[in-house]
Amino acid sequence: MNEQKDLDFLIRKDGQTFAGIHLLIDFYQASNLTDKHLIEEALENAASAVNAKKIDICVHKFSQNHGVSGVITLAESHISIHTWPEIFFAAIDVFTCGKCKPHSCIDILKNYLEPSRIEIVERYRGLIA
Repeated sequence: MNEQKDLDFLIRKDGQTFAGIHLLIDFYQASNLTDKHLIEEALENAASAVNAKKIDICVHKFSQNHGVSGVITLAESHISIHTWPEIFFAAIDVFTCGKCKPHSCIDILKNYLEPSRIEIVERYRGLIA
């Protein structure tokens, strides 16, 4: 087998090689944070936007006026969300490898949750070389 082909999942940036890229996204003053079905749809569309292959999805709605937690497992890693409607906050993780474009899902998620402020931290994980 071609060793380069076997390592296509790795991320290369500025002469270094990593296992993946991880976006930590905080949405402030967000909306729709209790809507399980909308959040499930948002995760599905976010996965499509980053060009990832869905393996499974699990979304849980806590009691009536509380938040939602969900994760979509991808062949290329995962996207997760945890919401706190009582403080209008959502924490989103987008962790991908390979040819995925994790930043591509940010506008999709913004359209669903309508935050007034966003903070994004980008981390390259697993320095290989």
